[in-house]
Amino acid sequence: MLDRVVIAFSWISAVIIVGAVCAIFGHIILNGAGTIKLSLIFGDVAPLDALLLKRQVLNGLFPAVIGTLLLILISVMWAVPLGLGTGIYLAEYAGAISKKIFNLFFDILAGIPSIVIGLFGFALAIFLHKNVSNNIGPCLLISSMALAFLVLPYIIRTTQVALEELPREMRLTALALGATRLQNIRHVLLPRALSGITTGVILAIGRCAEDTAVILLTGVVAMAGIPHSLMGSYEALPFYIYYISSQYTSPEELLTGYGASLILLVLCIGLFSAAFLIQKRLTYITLYRA
Repeated sequence: MLDRVVIAFSWISAVIIVGAVCAIFGHIILNGAGTIKLSLIFGDVAPLDALLLKRQVLNGLFPAVIGTLLLILISVMWAVPLGLGTGIYLAEYAGAISKKIFNLFFDILAGIPSIVIGLFGFALAIFLHKNVSNNIGPCLLISSMALAFLVLPYIIRTTQVALEELPREMRLTALALGATRLQNIRHVLLPRALSGITTGVILAIGRCAEDTAVILLTGVVAMAGIPHSLMGSYEALPFYIYYISSQYTSPEELLTGYGASLILLVLCIGLFSAAFLIQKRLTYITLYRA
């Protein structure tokens, strides 16, 4: 009887979750699909001129799309090497006491609200402005560093768990054949843990793409255009969605927020797909061409 109750509860929970996701996606698609036009992205600028950066887009989402892409890519470039290295250290090198201390620290870090990290990034920008250079302030670089700090726990934890869950026999085979510890990690353990590591990277991409509190305090502004350097301000889709949803003046303007949400979803799906393709390619190279 208890087994049937557990199975029924599991099915009901799964249906509720899938239904909620479908409802959210359906609501966004229903309201945003009609606004997806070239004019929404490029405004009154010819798409080719915008893509070649010949003319600046002032009334379209193109600068926000580029700013979001740059923000995600730079943040992931900061976070992945640090998170991967830390996860490998915790799984393969850290002692019992060190592992407990670091695990506690990263669990606390994962629970810190994003607004607090955004405030830290803002304080860092003010400190650098006063003590290093007047040209430094809230900018793309500060935002990417703050977001990288925000998503580090996801990459660290998934890397650590992916390595620790590998079978003991797999860990010992290469060592028994004379491989060094580093060679064993590089050629045996990491290729077989790539699936779990990719999960952490995907979570990091999604968090970087959706977070508004951090970028709101560290450099995102309206009408900034495409950033010309890491030290410049930028636009981003999450900020545009937040801005439109809180200050829209007409139903038509609100619908553009749904259109921006749909573009952000498509952007995330594309990045997720790219991460999966890279993971499969790396797995093939390391396993079959080594």
